[in-house]
Amino acid sequence: MSTAAEAFRRRTFAVIAHPDAGKSTLTEALALHAHMIAEAGAVHGKAGRKSTVSDWMEMEKDRGISIASSALQFEYSPDGHEGEPYMINLVDTPGHADFSEDTYRVLMAVDAAVMLIDAAKGLEPQTLQLFRVCKARGLPIITVINKWDRVGRSPLELVDEIVSEIGLQPTPLFWPVGEAGDFRGLARVEDSGEVSQYIHFTRTAGGASIAPEEHYDPQAAAAREGDVWDTAQEEAELLAADGALHDQELFENCETSPLIFASAMLNFGVHQILDTLCALAPAPRARNADEKAVAASTSAMDTHREVTDPFSGVVFKVQAGMDRNHRDTLAFMRVVSGEFERGMQVTHAQSGRAFSTKYALTVFGRTRETVETAFPGDIVGLVNAGALAPGDTIFSGRKVQYPPMPQFAPEHFRTLRAKSLGKYKQFRKALDQLTAEGVVQILRNDARGDAAPVMAAVGPMQFEVMQARMLNEYGVETQADPVPYKVARRTDAESAPGLGRQRGVEIFTRTDGELVALFGDKWKLAFVQREHPEFTLEPMVADD
Repeated sequence: MSTAAEAFRRRTFAVIAHPDAGKSTLTEALALHAHMIAEAGAVHGKAGRKSTVSDWMEMEKDRGISIASSALQFEYSPDGHEGEPYMINLVDTPGHADFSEDTYRVLMAVDAAVMLIDAAKGLEPQTLQLFRVCKARGLPIITVINKWDRVGRSPLELVDEIVSEIGLQPTPLFWPVGEAGDFRGLARVEDSGEVSQYIHFTRTAGGASIAPEEHYDPQAAAAREGDVWDTAQEEAELLAADGALHDQELFENCETSPLIFASAMLNFGVHQILDTLCALAPAPRARNADEKAVAASTSAMDTHREVTDPFSGVVFKVQAGMDRNHRDTLAFMRVVSGEFERGMQVTHAQSGRAFSTKYALTVFGRTRETVETAFPGDIVGLVNAGALAPGDTIFSGRKVQYPPMPQFAPEHFRTLRAKSLGKYKQFRKALDQLTAEGVVQILRNDARGDAAPVMAAVGPMQFEVMQARMLNEYGVETQADPVPYKVARRTDAESAPGLGRQRGVEIFTRTDGELVALFGDKWKLAFVQREHPEFTLEPMVADD
């Protein structure tokens, strides 16, 4: 099969939502419906709850939330599909706002997003923020109203909220039969707005297996469900009459969003989500490169890559500690163009050095399998990839380098030190590794020394992850202490001496060499900017 044909059958997407909307449970349910696992891992009940396979970190299992993004790959054939199955690359992202930077990196590596909304809570702050990121990235969004098996709001109210809050028009494809808390099944809505079928679900024990389905035509559905079916049909047709019809061009332009109601916990509506992704989500496409970065090193600029061009890939996440038996570093790479072959020699664009791909894996939670070939849209784990960082490009042939990934402005700061001086060597090693992964940003200066650097993070939970991983993976117990700073700005070598003499301001060097000024609060920053307009002070967010 050609590279173009392989790319065409790929669907690479992320699941985004507010915390506790059910992202990891949905990820598990999708894998169940693709027959990758025999039973869903999210079994509720305090006595016997299991963690989902995509949550591998101990803190994730203890707290029941996703902290790190997790990549899963599997094949799937929709009902009635002929030919080769689709290859699904699914990335489960952290939902907690403290880890929004990790989620942003994932959204730079996918072609579409599933926006998961809690039926009772509707749109929440983190959902709104992630939607804006998707909109800015031009990522088409499929909306899933989850937890319809629980008491919640009315479906029309939720649709109205999505339209009014984010300006995205939901176009129902599968409308709920039964109000929230009385989820009986789904009404299939055609592109014309006609309701063509009733899909009735039967519960299974604990939702651990695929829910059996029965299909009825509208007349049989009305006879079976009575007023409940009539209500569902009327609501779906009301939205259709108002223009809420699926249009592929409007969907890909992020103006409309196919809408599905589901219960990930009961496995209701899950294979309808997969079928919709296969049918509607875009396949991998061409990507523009960073013209400045390429021009700086070669006159033969390659500023645009089609999926059929020579191999190139972009790293969107680096992670260590996923395998307790090995102290390796795993870089998650999105294949952008060409065919990847394990063992091929590629070039690291940022350094110009050769990079070996002898150890390449697909990752399913903690489970690893060697991958021999991969195509545009696939996500590959490269082992022993300590030289790679999020945003890096690797390629074969003529140089290509994709734009860097933005770093979010940190809002929380703490010093970090090893509690035992005898652990200093391990402390330094852990610090270097976890900083390279982007767990936190590390700031240093001569006054504080290497033994007590300052951690900078978007949210305070990142500090907990840093300390927990230092202890569990490197055996280093640490102490984190607050520092009197709340605002960070980038500066330069000319401004740093003068800034350093200001009261309530301290100058640091970030691991990547960037000079950073920390201020006690926004009023102190405003005062310095007003009194010293000659100082360079820029927000700490990289260019998109």
